[in-house]
Amino acid sequence: MSKTEAPDDRTEARDEQHELGAAGAQLSTAPKEEAPNLPALGVIGWFRWFWRQLTSMRVALILLLLLSLGAIPGSLIPQSNVDELKVQDFMDRHTTLGPIYDKLQLFDVYSSVWFSAIYILLFVSLIGCIVPRTWQFVGQLRGRPPGAPKKLTRLPAYTTWRTEAEPEQVHEAALALLGQRRFRAHTAGSGADASVAAEKGYLREAGNLIFHVALIVMLIAFAAGQLLKSEGGKLVMEGDGFSNTLSQYDDFKSGSLFDTEGLAPFSFKLDDFEGTYQKSGPNRGTPRTYQANVTYSEGVDGPEKKKAIEVNKPLEVDGSKVYLIGHGYAPTVTVRDPKGKVVYKASVPLLPIDQNGTATGAIKVLDGYRNKSGKKEQLGFNAFFVPTFAGEGKGQMFSQFPAPDFPVLALSAYHGSLGVDSGVPQNVYQLDTRKMTKFKDSKGELFKQRLLPGETMKLPNGAGSITFEKGMKEWATFQISQEPGSVWALGGAIAAIAGLAGSLFIQRRRVWVRAVRGADGVTVVEMAGLGRSESAKVPEELSDLAAQLHEKAPSAPEPDPEASSDSDPDVVPAEGAEK
Repeated sequence: MSKTEAPDDRTEARDEQHELGAAGAQLSTAPKEEAPNLPALGVIGWFRWFWRQLTSMRVALILLLLLSLGAIPGSLIPQSNVDELKVQDFMDRHTTLGPIYDKLQLFDVYSSVWFSAIYILLFVSLIGCIVPRTWQFVGQLRGRPPGAPKKLTRLPAYTTWRTEAEPEQVHEAALALLGQRRFRAHTAGSGADASVAAEKGYLREAGNLIFHVALIVMLIAFAAGQLLKSEGGKLVMEGDGFSNTLSQYDDFKSGSLFDTEGLAPFSFKLDDFEGTYQKSGPNRGTPRTYQANVTYSEGVDGPEKKKAIEVNKPLEVDGSKVYLIGHGYAPTVTVRDPKGKVVYKASVPLLPIDQNGTATGAIKVLDGYRNKSGKKEQLGFNAFFVPTFAGEGKGQMFSQFPAPDFPVLALSAYHGSLGVDSGVPQNVYQLDTRKMTKFKDSKGELFKQRLLPGETMKLPNGAGSITFEKGMKEWATFQISQEPGSVWALGGAIAAIAGLAGSLFIQRRRVWVRAVRGADGVTVVEMAGLGRSESAKVPEELSDLAAQLHEKAPSAPEPDPEASSDSDPDVVPAEGAEK
């Protein structure tokens, strides 16, 4: 295009837009963006311009992208509201990055100032976009499709033919046909300016609005879920139970608006854990059955009910969900003092460190033990357990299979003070040996031994013994969650997908039919179509409509026999459609 041609093209485009008028307008409720008149802008003008930018679809998409990107650090970096110990460990290991992350609030992403700002701006942007578009859409639904423009030949899809039918008959047939095809149709104008105007595809704009409303619902549900949620964990051994009170949790965290009195009243007991595993093939060790059989009751005095909790099949009680998240073994041990008196007997849960059930932990004897001199001491044992031992001389002591086919318990012994009275919290699965003394073997090394079920490790110098009993319990860990906004978030996500599909695949279009009696007394029929965007569907649909209308208003015979022998008097195909 040369520079001299550009003004003529722009003038032609303006003339075309002027001639289409209302017929080519309002196919969308999207607000029009106008460049601000910078020299004339005042405070109110700048505010209006800023509001238009904020409520535009482009800015909403940018904010949505920023919100998604801002959530990434929350899943990669330890969060204070989830595990403060991991945050502290991260800062201890990264002395340079730790303070920087802390200043950027990367340890509290979802409650940070910058994440909240993006969240609120996105919320305001969606509200400011939806409200005016909704009113415009309601106005379009209450109104009627605009009348036909003066020159239908300028529209992207157009066809015409001559017929002997009266103009009124053509208009009536067009109204009936378009109504059958679910167009909103009416007769616009009168006399020579009369035409049939029809429109279809309003669900496209409805889908757009549903998508935006669904995003707001999801944002509100996400905020409510973060503020009102509660989540806690509990390790329960076979035969033990759990009551949904704050003191029963091993760990518990909740949103800032959560009230602990809102915990649903229920309880359950772990009857037994049932686990079977694939014994051969490439999937050896994969769980085939993995469920916790529990007896639960709702309320304080509710009737007892049975339930098998499986992975992704939680127990649902009064708005709370109990998920099965882990499993392990609790070897039963008996500790005796030098006189043979039982000072400790319990099933001790050990934490697994691999998928085959290899587990570690600590056995702590706090009270009741006296050494050979009669002095009170505390005993501690580092425990290493494998449910299926490979055997002596067959590699390291790691389990070969998750089921307890060949259980072995390895122990190392200490005596002294466990340090539990220092006031500093301790990990129950770790042994603090700073104030303890090793039991030593004949070589002066740490005294340790591997035990099979039923075997006893005798401590040096007659200091007592510890027995690995044949009876062994299993345990399961549960996550008890209360998320009030999850249902709304799911509904919003489904509605957003449905609305987006409608806005992408439904084509909003308009069709006009004009029948005017010519100077020779023959009626000239014109049909034209216009879509919101360029699509082959509009010409194809117009051709189909024209073919059906042509059956009710067939072409008039051509007066010139020579012209009729060289041309087909049928319908002229719509421009852009297949001929």
